[in-house]
Amino acid sequence: MGFEPIRLLVVDDHSFVRAALVDLFAGTDDIVVVGECVDGAEVPPAVEATHPDVVLMDVDMPRVDGVKATRALLEIQPDARVLMLTGTISAACIREVHLLGAKGYLLKGDDPSELIERVREVAAGGTAWGSFVAKYLPA
Repeated sequence: MGFEPIRLLVVDDHSFVRAALVDLFAGTDDIVVVGECVDGAEVPPAVEATHPDVVLMDVDMPRVDGVKATRALLEIQPDARVLMLTGTISAACIREVHLLGAKGYLLKGDDPSELIERVREVAAGGTAWGSFVAKYLPA
């Protein structure tokens, strides 16, 4: 049986951030970026077309944000594994995406190698809630 890499969809409205993420994951031998989206509205059709194992979703996007995109995606594909990635900590957002079924919430300022490990954990069926978010999650 052959090795199957983790299929990752990157969603971020900033082209620089998307390019940096694609470059980061290109340096791994077990994660392949199968698609990129610049807006949350693109996520459901991109997931349908690319069948990712993990969707790395920016929270703040101008048209359809990551929370709305996560809600829409999980309504049509409840087993999708969404990992939120943002530059800010928002208690309300953390609670909302947790209730929606997201598998984690990470900060763009985190160590890049940690992001790679978190994607692997989520792909393997785990979660990736950064230690900073624990106080915002239900006990």
